[in-house]
Amino acid sequence: MREKKYIFNIFVIFLILHLSIWTLVPSITNINLPLDTIEALAWGSNLDWGFNKHPPLSAFFVEIFYKIFGNQDWAYYLLSQLFVCFAFFILWIFQKEFFKEKIYGFLSILLLEGIFYYNYTTPEFNVYISQLPFWALTVLFCWRGVAKNKYQDWLLFGFFAGLGVLGHYLFLYLLAALSFFLIYLINKKKLNYRCFFSILVFFTVLAPHLFWLIENNFVTLNYAFQRTGFKEINILNHLFFPTLFTGKQIGILIPFFIMCFVLISKFKIKINLNDKKLLFLLSVNLIPLILILLTSFVLGVKIRTMWMTPFYLFLGILFIYFFQKKINVKKIKSFFILFGILFILSPTIYSYVSISQNDKRTDFPGKEISYLVQNKWNKNVNNEIKIVVGDEWYAGNLSYHLNSRPKWFLSLENKASSLKNNEGVVYVGNPQILKDICPGVFGTIKPVGYCMIGQK
Repeated sequence: MREKKYIFNIFVIFLILHLSIWTLVPSITNINLPLDTIEALAWGSNLDWGFNKHPPLSAFFVEIFYKIFGNQDWAYYLLSQLFVCFAFFILWIFQKEFFKEKIYGFLSILLLEGIFYYNYTTPEFNVYISQLPFWALTVLFCWRGVAKNKYQDWLLFGFFAGLGVLGHYLFLYLLAALSFFLIYLINKKKLNYRCFFSILVFFTVLAPHLFWLIENNFVTLNYAFQRTGFKEINILNHLFFPTLFTGKQIGILIPFFIMCFVLISKFKIKINLNDKKLLFLLSVNLIPLILILLTSFVLGVKIRTMWMTPFYLFLGILFIYFFQKKINVKKIKSFFILFGILFILSPTIYSYVSISQNDKRTDFPGKEISYLVQNKWNKNVNNEIKIVVGDEWYAGNLSYHLNSRPKWFLSLENKASSLKNNEGVVYVGNPQILKDICPGVFGTIKPVGYCMIGQK
């Protein structure tokens, strides 16, 4: 009992260190928030059940933090790490049902520090980070539903699955994998009707977004297809993109495999088809990867690297569970040394890149530009800036940095008639076009122009 408590205490220290380091480092080294975080904040200023690019969940959480902390950059780095660390904590709960020895569960989570999705890229809170806790919770309650077949577990499985899809549609790959596993159990007559209650809850959570999709001509789905290059017809893409995807993923996982190589004495693969726990872990880890690779192969589309952020969340548990009898206890010290090196190396590299390079999104002078815009507005206009119109980056930065927290709109098409007379508007866009059509005060801060319309 004392040993278990000791390991848990170390795990908590690990979480605190991870959260602290990856909140502090970008807060100190970055001038501006990353692109995806600014986008989420732009959407959050004008919350809806969906946006032109993604479902609403990431915007919902950043807006909660904005209500609490305002435009303090460190708060959104903290938000991102809270999502990562909470996902790690759910993994800790999940592993208890798979390992008798708590050290194995601890090692399975530490292995994730060898995957840059869970350290280097985490300062940018985005739709992929927003999926992490719900990916972990969905898997946890699906397993509990399978193992215990209680109503509450199936209901929570459906609830968190719905929230996961509201984070990003890629969540459907996980749900497809879990569906395959559940169908397998149903065919084996090892599961009864209770699992179907999760479907009802799932669609109840998802219903408002589905109605929004219909009303907005499935705009987010169209954006997803554009990002994959689906419309670029080239027969070679059916081979090139899957090969590129596979190569990138192998490269990303090299540190993870090195950590496994240090820890595991012998890699001998023998799959026991009667081991339900192993089959579940294989389903959660491998089927989503196979499905997304097949998507690339069949449709000839490009898989973006960051899309894979949640896909490896249970990879450490799979490896430790599969090779737990081959773990070399004598090498655990070497494993911790390697872990420590990677744990320090990743934020060090991040800091160096952030400080040494000055052409990144995080070097954008968003606060200074917003000050200049506000200053010119105050000299020419009497009312407050209530609306900014333009793309998520330039207009989104204004929405975030201006003290009046104006609502962001991509366009005011079909919305102009609903605006109030006292709502000041700033249009952000192509300076050559805006200069010719601006009915108010015009200014340029390269590379964009600003058209200010308010009461004089």
